[in-house]
Amino acid sequence: MAALKELYYEKRGKMLVKNLQSRHFDACYCQTREEALKKALEWIPEGATVGWGGAMSAQQIGLMDALKNGNYAPMDRESCATAEERAALMHKHLGADVYLTGANGLSLDGQMVNIDGTGNRVAAIAFGPKTVLVIAGMNKVTDTLEEAVRRARTVAAPLNQQRFLLENPCTVTGTCADCKSVSCICNQIIITRNCRPQGRIKFILVGEDLGL
Repeated sequence: MAALKELYYEKRGKMLVKNLQSRHFDACYCQTREEALKKALEWIPEGATVGWGGAMSAQQIGLMDALKNGNYAPMDRESCATAEERAALMHKHLGADVYLTGANGLSLDGQMVNIDGTGNRVAAIAFGPKTVLVIAGMNKVTDTLEEAVRRARTVAAPLNQQRFLLENPCTVTGTCADCKSVSCICNQIIITRNCRPQGRIKFILVGEDLGL
């Protein structure tokens, strides 16, 4: 069964790589997280300032540990002592050499959907950092853009809320209520359909289930 899933992910991954490249993204497919880590480090120059927001997939492939133990300048918001320091560092991420993120949904035709509470992550994807590096497991891929948006709102967001446990309806029910809560984590939704300038956003698709 595992071999069938690997083959399924590989075929869809290769199709998605071509479609991403047709939209001016850089993209590659890696069968395993070990291969993905190697490729990510090839795309991050030594000495680079690197920021990230909610990048569970990057963490799962070992990229954060590699950055902290290598010749890089990671900008880790979890190292901040106060909320003020954390907010200031998140603003500095917009000027990072490289910004790491995941995808809440990816349509097979090459469009990415991300949903955000404070907007720091979607802001960095849209503008600021010189390079945006997206690490995405093939479990994030849907057949259509509509399904990718639905996945972001009804799968990724309620799952993330189980980590945050804020006072939102989906914390209790596990289901999106299209809420207007003060602590809502679904305030900004961005669809990234093309890359400009060409190659600024780079995708590493991983033939495993990663992130939420």
